[in-house]
Amino acid sequence: MTANAYEDILRTRQRELYRRLHKIEADFEQPRNPDDADRALERSNDEVLDELGQVGQEELKAIDAALDRIAAGTFGTCTRCGKPISAERLDAVPYTPFCQTCAGELRSGG
Repeated sequence: MTANAYEDILRTRQRELYRRLHKIEADFEQPRNPDDADRALERSNDEVLDELGQVGQEELKAIDAALDRIAAGTFGTCTRCGKPISAERLDAVPYTPFCQTCAGELRSGG
């Protein structure tokens, strides 16, 4: 797959995340229920939504960085070791900055 194809995938995912984050924001702006039991459930839901929002924000940062690498012509090259990132890895995680070896070393603390 070409860098342009990955750019299309990344931009599509970026739009999906922006829509999801907008919905989460809109939910936080809804008036709270006066019933105590319902408010407790809403607080629990808010915690889940907040976590989803944080994960979405982190993914957006990674997508933005990948789009920057595409613009710079370095997309598909590991930012740690400089070796090519496999197509299989980019297909699974198109915004990854690391090859499989470096990602494994970072996960294991290496």
